[in-house]
Amino acid sequence: MRKQWSAATLAEAYHWACMSELQALKPGNVHIFADGHGMTIQDFFKSADATAWLIAQDHIGVGQRIYLAVEATQQAVGLNTNLGLILLCAPLIHAALHANHQLSFTENLQATLAQLTIDDARLVARAIVLAQPAGLGKVATHDVNDQPNVSLLALMVAAQEQDRIAWQYANAYQDILGFGLVQYTTAMSRWDNRAWATCALYLSFLAYQPDSHIVRKYGIKVATEVMVEAQALEIEFSLSSNPKLVQKKLRAWDASLKSRNLNPGTSADLTVACLLASCLV
Repeated sequence: MRKQWSAATLAEAYHWACMSELQALKPGNVHIFADGHGMTIQDFFKSADATAWLIAQDHIGVGQRIYLAVEATQQAVGLNTNLGLILLCAPLIHAALHANHQLSFTENLQATLAQLTIDDARLVARAIVLAQPAGLGKVATHDVNDQPNVSLLALMVAAQEQDRIAWQYANAYQDILGFGLVQYTTAMSRWDNRAWATCALYLSFLAYQPDSHIVRKYGIKVATEVMVEAQALEIEFSLSSNPKLVQKKLRAWDASLKSRNLNPGTSADLTVACLLASCLV
C-alpha cells in the first residue's frame, strides 16, 4: 500500500528536501560550508520556511502552488533563491496529493503534467517575471513577459531545449525519477550518509550535462567547461572509500566557481527535486 500523503506531510517532505540539499557541499552553490553569489545560507533557510506550507496546500493547482511560493520567497528575502526548485517540486507535490493509488507515482505525475492548464501557464509566467532569474531574456515563442495562451505543459515543451527544468516537464522528469534516483540510492547504499549522498547526486547532475543556468548566463562553451571539471571530481568522489578525503578539493573548486561567478543552479534545483522524489516514489 502506497503512503497516503496530506498537505502537512508533503510540506514536511518538501522542507526536508530543501534543508537536506543545503547540508551538502555543492561546489558553486550556497551551502552550510559557504555562502555565495550575494546570497547567504540564511536566505535559503528563510525561503524554505516561507514556502513549505504554501506549495503543499490542498485544493489549489500547480500554477497556484508555484506563484504563491515565489511570491512568499520575494516577501521573505527579496531574492531569487528557489524559483527552479519550486517549478520542479510543485508537480511532484500535486501528483502525490492527488494520487490514484492504482497507478505508479510516475503515472500519477504524467497525469498531473497532462492536466496542466492555460491558467497554470499564466500564473507561472507571472512567477518567473516576479523572480527575475538570471539570464532571462526575450524569446520569439511563448515569452513569459507576454500572457501565455497555451497550457503550462506546452509552454515547457517549447522551452525544453533551452532549460533543463522545462525539459523535466516535457519528459516526465526522467532526469530525476530515472538517472537522479539511481545515483542517490547508490550513494546512500555506499556511505549511508545523506549529506555525502546528496553531494554525489549533485556532482552527478553536473557531470551528466551542461548546467542550463550557466548556459543561459555564459553560453554552452563555459557550461561545458564546468561539466568537464565536474566529471573529474565526480569520478574521484564516487570511487573514494571516505568522501572526506575529497572535501578539500571540493572546497577549492567551490571557491574557484564562485570567483568566476559561476552558479550551477539548475543542478542544485534538480538535486532538491530528486531528494523530494525519493520520499514520494
